[in-house]
Amino acid sequence: MTDSFFPKWTLKTEGAIMPDERMPTGQMVVVGLQHVVAMFGATVLAPILMGFDPNVSILFSGIATLLFFVVVGGRVPSYLGSSFAFIGPVLVATGAAVGSPNPNIPLALGGIIAAGALYFLIGLVVQMAGHRWIERLMPPVVTGAIVAAIGLVLAPIAINSASGITPDNQAGTAFARWIALTTVVAVGLVAVYAPGIWRRLPVLLGGAIGYLAYYISANVLGYGTPIDFTKIGEAAWFGLPTFQAPVFEMQAMSLIAPVAIILVAENLGHIKAIGAMTGRNLDPYLGRAFMGDGLATMLSGAGGGTGMTTYAENMGVMAVTRIYSTLVFIIAAGFALVLGLSPKFGAFIGTIPGPVLGGLSIVVFGLIAATAGRIWVESRVDFSNPRNLITVAVALVLGAGNFKLDIGGFTLDGIGTATFGAIILYHVLRIGPVAAERTQPAE
Repeated sequence: MTDSFFPKWTLKTEGAIMPDERMPTGQMVVVGLQHVVAMFGATVLAPILMGFDPNVSILFSGIATLLFFVVVGGRVPSYLGSSFAFIGPVLVATGAAVGSPNPNIPLALGGIIAAGALYFLIGLVVQMAGHRWIERLMPPVVTGAIVAAIGLVLAPIAINSASGITPDNQAGTAFARWIALTTVVAVGLVAVYAPGIWRRLPVLLGGAIGYLAYYISANVLGYGTPIDFTKIGEAAWFGLPTFQAPVFEMQAMSLIAPVAIILVAENLGHIKAIGAMTGRNLDPYLGRAFMGDGLATMLSGAGGGTGMTTYAENMGVMAVTRIYSTLVFIIAAGFALVLGLSPKFGAFIGTIPGPVLGGLSIVVFGLIAATAGRIWVESRVDFSNPRNLITVAVALVLGAGNFKLDIGGFTLDGIGTATFGAIILYHVLRIGPVAAERTQPAE
């Protein structure tokens, strides 16, 4: 790396391409498009599940990636997309049903901005004081418990959508359940058996298979409500999406702002993984990465978009291709901006049937919870230590049961109580000689 704010990217035509290197322009464009495909399924799915406009979120994912690039000085290769950590708090705060238009998006936007502001402040502190305190505050046992709680809170939402349950039909339908299960199986088959890079796109391809199954069953065979393609034909190819302004309501903000803690843990893990892949120490950029992500989340929330985070899908592409050039993400962001400015693309997204979204939700929400196990295994968390066991046990039940707590006129839902409960309980149980005797370094 050079001493200038941005690297001076040098041309390289073979082998691993480091963050401060680049390939010929044509190859860079192809790799950038591949990153858009990799992030596409998740970045589009998240706003749909929250009832947001996917065009707005795709547009802001491109803007967020460019902003992140500038804040980190082009030193950290990352794509920013819609964060799934916001889904549960947003649905609870707005009272919306998964996959349905959200009537209270402005309330959610105020909370998303609050989360982004908290995230930015944490990044500022990290930049000034170093990153070790974050790792001490939220060791793997705590971050895993919080992640698992998020997945468990979302479980009933996924099942309702997969069952076709609506305000007018509380029983759901067998047709919806079979379509949802078909989608789930399709995602699994793609993830395990698809060749090459296609295996990295199980949500996108599994969703396409579920969509096709629904179309044949409903539009051709008449087993369900047909998909209406009228709006696709009426929509323009290019145009501005519908932006919305935030409303700052303390209740919604108190529910959504704690998501910043999840984003910190997520970004921390991603940057350390990229550092390991490139063989470079990126820890000095952690504070700037947090601040960049926080600013991107605030900017997205200010215009009607979802909260942003660095994307594991794009890290997978880097691991497969061994191409880490940060210039690739400028190109990927450009493609995202074009998609976000296409109303026809948004109209097509709007035709995705509810049972297909429900099937995708079962997989995605389950993966969120299952990620906790990966965190604990890779960090070798010792569950024979009662401090770890009790911290996780309490957080899981608080999340799964959606335990609510009134504090000073504000109500924390299951995600909030699980998040703060895990952090506080873990550190309370560290006090005293018994905890000191049982402390083990793998935490």
